[in-house]
Amino acid sequence: MLRGILSVLFCCCVQAFSQNVEYVTQTDIPYYSEEVRNSDEYIKERCVLDVYYPKGKKEFATVVWFHGGGLSGGRKDIPRELKEKGICVVAANYRLSPHVKASECIEDAAAAVAWVFRNIENVGGSASRIFISGHSAGGYLAAMVGMDKHWLAVHDIDANDIAGLIPFSGHMITHFTVRAERGIADTQPIVDEFAPLYFVRADAPPLLLITGDREIEMLGRYEENAYMMRMMKVAGHKQTAIREIKGCDHGGMVAPAFPLLLDEVRRILKEQNSTQ
Repeated sequence: MLRGILSVLFCCCVQAFSQNVEYVTQTDIPYYSEEVRNSDEYIKERCVLDVYYPKGKKEFATVVWFHGGGLSGGRKDIPRELKEKGICVVAANYRLSPHVKASECIEDAAAAVAWVFRNIENVGGSASRIFISGHSAGGYLAAMVGMDKHWLAVHDIDANDIAGLIPFSGHMITHFTVRAERGIADTQPIVDEFAPLYFVRADAPPLLLITGDREIEMLGRYEENAYMMRMMKVAGHKQTAIREIKGCDHGGMVAPAFPLLLDEVRRILKEQNSTQ
């Protein structure tokens, strides 16, 4: 009960504080270099992001948010549940299947995250307070970029510098779009280099897995996240947790998951502050 009261008080304080803050939105910022953009019209069209941040504030946390859509649809959007919360939100588009292979979707997600690491301090944010999240395909991208270190290493960034990974109902096995590219049914699970589960490791950033109700989630989404949680713990990771939102299906779990995301951001920031 005490934890619940403190959470309510925190939210009230954040809302009161945020009412006195002006937020700025910058839209359609390219995250690839001009040379790369000029080499591919589809990259020029899709590979852009929006930045929503509290003006005049310093050292704020940033949530990079990737939209869902099975890696074949959807577009960037700043979730209203994350607005006016004292944080920055970066919403990124990425190229989509079948125009590109699923691997290029991950490549774009990594490039967007790298852009945030390189540029967030220009608007007052902190590179040590960058969180990666997203729903469904976006949750998968968040997990892949954070767990398989090679995607960010291409940009000379260590994935372990991510403050926290918070995927919403993301595949932890190989994504069904990858399987479709190989002619494998979406009911046939595999785990390979396109599965976050393939990269379980003790030194990964804090990981909070959030899913809908296991009985009404898409396919086996809860179970693969639960297995990810278990194997991370077996590997020695100290900060992996899973939250199942009862009564909510794959799409319905998104809105009630945002308070959990904000709680996790607050928890990690508090931990960072205590060690400084």
